[in-house]
Amino acid sequence: MIAIVDCNSFYCSCERVFRPELARKPVVVLSNNDGCIISRSDEAKSMGVGMAVAYHQNKDLIEANGISVFSSNYILYGDMSRRVMDTLRTVAGANNVEVYSVDEAFINLDHMPPDLLPQVAKEIKDTVETWTGIKVSIGVAPTKTLSKLANILAKKEKQKTQCIMLLDTEEKIINALKAAPVKELWGVGWQIASKLTSLGINTAWQLRNMNEEWVRKNLGGVVGVRLLKELKGEEAIGMEEPLENKKMIATTRMFGNPVTELQDIKEAIATYTSRAAEKLRRQYSAASVINIFVVPKEKPAGPSFRHGPTVSAYTVLPTATSSTHELIKPAMHLVDRIFEQGRSYKKAGVMLSGLVPDSSIQANLFLPPAKNNHRLLMNTVDNINFAMRDDTLKFASSGVAKNWKMRQELRSPRYTTRWDELYEVK
Repeated sequence: MIAIVDCNSFYCSCERVFRPELARKPVVVLSNNDGCIISRSDEAKSMGVGMAVAYHQNKDLIEANGISVFSSNYILYGDMSRRVMDTLRTVAGANNVEVYSVDEAFINLDHMPPDLLPQVAKEIKDTVETWTGIKVSIGVAPTKTLSKLANILAKKEKQKTQCIMLLDTEEKIINALKAAPVKELWGVGWQIASKLTSLGINTAWQLRNMNEEWVRKNLGGVVGVRLLKELKGEEAIGMEEPLENKKMIATTRMFGNPVTELQDIKEAIATYTSRAAEKLRRQYSAASVINIFVVPKEKPAGPSFRHGPTVSAYTVLPTATSSTHELIKPAMHLVDRIFEQGRSYKKAGVMLSGLVPDSSIQANLFLPPAKNNHRLLMNTVDNINFAMRDDTLKFASSGVAKNWKMRQELRSPRYTTRWDELYEVK
């Protein structure tokens, strides 16, 4: 059996941990630059607040109902996610936990006796909520796809299910499949769901009863066959080992306001390159390719704005490196190549690829040792910044004022990672 633990309205739950007076009250969290609503508490949903819609479209409704609004606080959410996942590893065993996303994790329960599964699920839920303050829902079933479906059912009627749903018998599985629209299935996007509906397949139960050859032909070959087997209770998507090292590292951000000056673009790219280089060193890798991009903001004939086509450029470095200054220099040359005077830019980013272990980098025979290895310098910078936070040490090319920074006017304090923003008890 496989369980999935899913944090309820995760971003909102993180805010509530440090604002207990918001329990059972409507809360929403906004996206980058306070643009769209990306997380809603159940109370906000019941008031009609839409998901993934522009904040300004719901502003009157939010203000009329006294709904609490927060800017995204990704540092806080990331740390709270780490605490939830560490708790799951402690309770279920590190080898039995697969982190699926920032607020979801699969747990292998094959070693548990079937009659103990309800008790085990409740213990996991109670432990996570007691240790972290984050409310969770748990679905348990023979496969990952069915456990995701069980989790959806657990959330639909929280009072009745107490946020726990087990599909541990064939009867329960069949009833769940008959009640589930195909669009609710894990791995079925809106395009596939529309296609299935047009073919007269509206429920997960109808899909499960299709033959394998039909599924192979109409649902993307082996991917569709895996889905069919999972719906039949046959494990086709196993637990995966955690990815130790990334094959590509990227840092991208929206600007707080449209940017028109070359210097501002360069400061942003230098800042994003520094952040990507930190991630690179954290996994002891070096990059041999750097790619930068900018997204123009164009004004069409109508009253609304839209994003222009992404403009990008890349270069292959003569030697793979993880040193920030050795990455910033070519990045600045790339900015000069793609920047167009007179255009307004909404977003920029840096991607590092061609990653290799930094221990395998061949040194330059014609340079002194101090020039060949900047690891000590970079480690010193990383350690100081980790301890002191807020980029205490940074390269001058990253700028000081940073007027282009992402807008977060309603951000809560970073309670768990900043000494000057610690939660105060009075």
